[in-house]
This record gives sequence, structure tokens and C-alpha cells, in this order.
Amino acid sequence: MSRNALHFLRPCLYRSFKPSIQSDHARVYCAIQRRFAHTSSSPPATTHDVEKQKRLDQLGKVKPIGEYHPQLRHVAGVEALSVRAFNSKYDGIEETQADLVSVFGRVRSVRQLGSKLVFVDVERENQRLQAMIELKKLSGNEDEARENYKDFKSIVRVGDWISIKGKATRTSTGQLSILATEVPEMLSPCLHHLPDKVENLETLARRPHIHQLTNEEPGDILRLRALIYDYIRASLQQSGFLEVETPMFDVEAGGAIARPFETVANEMSNTRIRLRIAPELNLKRLIVGGQDKIFEIGRAFRNEGVDNTHNPEFSTCEFYEVGATLPSLIERTEKLVNGLHTAIEALRSNYFPTLAAPEEISFAYPFAQLPFIPTIEKASGRKLPDLSSDTATTDLLAYFQALAIAAPPNATLPRLLDTLAEQYIESLCVSPTFITHHPEALSPLSKSFLDETTNQRVAARVELFINGREYVNAYEEENSPFEQRRKFVQQMEFHTEGERTVDESYLEALEWGMPPTGGWGCGLDRLVMLFASKKRIADVLPFGTLRNVVSISKNK
Repeated sequence: MSRNALHFLRPCLYRSFKPSIQSDHARVYCAIQRRFAHTSSSPPATTHDVEKQKRLDQLGKVKPIGEYHPQLRHVAGVEALSVRAFNSKYDGIEETQADLVSVFGRVRSVRQLGSKLVFVDVERENQRLQAMIELKKLSGNEDEARENYKDFKSIVRVGDWISIKGKATRTSTGQLSILATEVPEMLSPCLHHLPDKVENLETLARRPHIHQLTNEEPGDILRLRALIYDYIRASLQQSGFLEVETPMFDVEAGGAIARPFETVANEMSNTRIRLRIAPELNLKRLIVGGQDKIFEIGRAFRNEGVDNTHNPEFSTCEFYEVGATLPSLIERTEKLVNGLHTAIEALRSNYFPTLAAPEEISFAYPFAQLPFIPTIEKASGRKLPDLSSDTATTDLLAYFQALAIAAPPNATLPRLLDTLAEQYIESLCVSPTFITHHPEALSPLSKSFLDETTNQRVAARVELFINGREYVNAYEEENSPFEQRRKFVQQMEFHTEGERTVDESYLEALEWGMPPTGGWGCGLDRLVMLFASKKRIADVLPFGTLRNVVSISKNK
């Protein structure tokens, strides 16, 4: 092709270029694009890539790479057992058994004793089993067995998944083992070197599977989380609660004050919808619809910051009970948290031994109670202004100045009150403690009343704090559509930034009659943090925080 014939490629230098629709031109253009993609886009080989290639070459010398991931098959007359079932079934044997069994697991150790004996430890379900592969004990053709044995020894390594067919036996040292009657079958080779320990934080963040393979703690945290979920679910179900599910999507994300994640529903004429920030309003719609005791364990999403105790995606449990009052909610919370602590400590040494128990915390109930306003006034030595007045925010800013406390950004009345709670109350809550009688402005969805002790309007609400962190939020629900409208409007005045509207559909639901109801919410990730003695939420999430999740998907 002549030089002039390639003039059509010149526009490729410009961003606005679109490939020519002429077939000859298109073929030449695509061929050049493919060549550049192969030569310039490929990243330089790393140590990681070199190791993998060496492993592939090693495996390829024995058989084609495509044959290393066979379909799992069970042979007639050979009982397939898990490692746990094998250990349980043959725990008491003294001599080699006659029956054939098969077991598969991940290789955790390889020890060669001379040229004719290999010991391999395999692991599955957190249980280990030793396999003995002795050349003279292998059945079948002697020459074929010797060749297969030699090949197996040359390729098996820590991290591989293998299947062993053999007989239960006990070694001369008394260790329960499986004596192979055939050379173990490779089910899935590990293509990378599996280190004993990984300390590089970037590796742990981007490759959580390596963290789990080299450390027992992530698995223990998963088991602890499962126990917490099961205990809460069982406790509520035994008390007559019905587990339900509510939508993750909504047009108006209500139930809390937070910035939602937004997306577009193509099937709904490109309607803007939001991920829920709490399941609260939909759960209360079910209460209006006639349900009496309901709960949901699920996810919520808040498009806000990541820190030691917050992640934009988190797990929560909420329940609603018709007729529940604040004293009954407190009593149920005390029994639930105390019982959960007892159950966890009874199982800790067997199911999550790597996790430390929370120290210097007593879970005995009744838990302590601290009223919001009196506690602040006692600690600060000053009386709070009237928090229901039109000048409450200005008066509270003056209160901050008098005490030389820095006001928070966008100093609304709720934010100022939250800051005072952090300053004077939360640090007092080491063992489980309820903060009670919150100012009305902090609780737009709860009933409120005039507190005769302080002469301030307060909410029928409690928060459970442990070691200075909030774990439970509970209150008697506002069921008056008129009061709820007033409180929604009040919240719009407090939070002027961003787009906020009154949820008319929820108010309409209340008009059908919502019975007196108690509501309860608990952050489950924080419970895992508490009983795993972890200070960062990232340490109890199997894939870390949102930052880690993004890093994983970007990993090359």
C-alpha cells in the first residue's frame, strides 16, 4: 500500500476522530489499533507476573493447563466426606480401616520424607487433615503409579485444591490421617506463591482473599458476624416478630438525615430514585397496614464520609412493635445485649479464638441512664437556653462561646446539640449506658413531651452507648400526621443545604391510623466491632470500606 493511501489515518490524532466506514480503511485502522494495544497498552511484567508464568510452565510440563480444573466426581463405592466429617467419623480408630473414602481440601503444608513418602495437610471448613501418599501403598500399575507420584510431587504446593482417595489410618505418632490408595487429583492449582503472612496494607486492601488465606482473623470475624445476626434474628422471632423486607430504592430517601445515593430508573421514564438511608418509613407503613411486630435485617446507604466508625454502605437491624413504650424498649434492649454477650463469650474460644473480648465493660443490667439536658448542664456548669424558642440556635451559639467550645460547621440547632453530647455525655458511657430525654429537635420521628424536670420539650427516645459509641436508637414513634408534618417542616429549616421535601406519602399513610408503636434500630457492623474489640469499621467488613471496594475493582 502506498504512503498516500494511508492519509486517512491522520485524523486519528484528533479526539473527534471516528473510524472511516469504508471497509478497506476500517480493516487497516483496526489492525493498527490492535498492534498498538498489544505493544503499548500492556503493563510491564512484574515479579508477580514472572512467578505466575514460572508456575504455569511447571504445571505445563506435566499435562496441558486446560486439564487442571476437572469436574468434581464421586466414585461409586467410595464415600465422599468433608474434612470435618472424616475427623468426626474416624476420631476413635486405632488401625487402618478397610472402607475407601475421598476427601478434598486446600493444601496447607507439604512435607517430603525421602523419595517415596509425602505428607500433605489439607484444610476445609477451618478443619485440617493429614494425607499420607506413600509410593508402595498406591494401587494399580506400578510403573504408572510411580510416574504419577513423581509428577504430583513436582507440582503440589501450598494453596492448591486436591482430592485424596484412601483409607482412614493412624500414624505411628498417633495422628489421624488418610492413607492415599491413588495419587491425589489436582482440582484447582494455586498459580501464585501463598505467603505465610502478609503485612503490606495495600495488598490486604486490594486482595482481601489473600488476607483470608494468610490470616485466621477474617474468618473468625465472619463467624462472629453470623452469630450476632442469628442471635438477634432468633431472639426477635421467639418474641413473635415477623421478619420482612422493604425496598432498597425509593424516590424520597427518608427515615434519617443523610445525603442519599442517587441513580436513574430507565424503566420509569428516567425517574431519579435513591438508595434508602434507612428502612424506617417503609417498616412503619407495614405497621399502619396491620402488622403488629416486624423487623428487618438489611443494608442502608448514606452518601457521606468514611471514617473509623462510618461506611457509606452498612448493615442495620430495625424492629417495630405495636404497644411498645420506652420502658419496654429499654428492657428488651438490655436483655438482648446481655444475652448476646453471654452467647458470644460461651463460643469465643472454639469459633473465633483470634478475637479479643471487650475489656473493662460490664454487660450486667439494668444499664445506667443519663438524661441529655441535665447531664450537659451539670458537666458544663451552665443552664441550656430554651431550645424551643425562635432564637434557640443563636442562644446556643452564645452558650458555645461562653464555654470556649468550637461550633461545628453549618451550626444548626441539631448539630450544636450533637456536639454538646460528644463533649459532655458520650465519654461517660463506657459500660452500656442509655442517653435519655433528647431535645425534640434531635428526634423528628419520635413522640415528644414537656419534661417537668427541665421545662424543655424532649423526645421519648433513648440511645445506647458503649465505650463512647452509639449502638442502639429507640423511641416511641410519632403517629400523629399533624405533629409529624410540623416536625418535618422543622427539620427542613434546620437542614437548609441540599434538596429536602416533606414526605407526603408517609404523612398520608399516617392518616389511616398508626397505633402507638415503639421502634428500635441497631448498627450491626458496630456490634461486630464491639465484640471483636476492633476500633475501625474496615477491620470487620470482609471487603473493607468503600475505599477498599473501589480499589479492588481497579486492581490490575
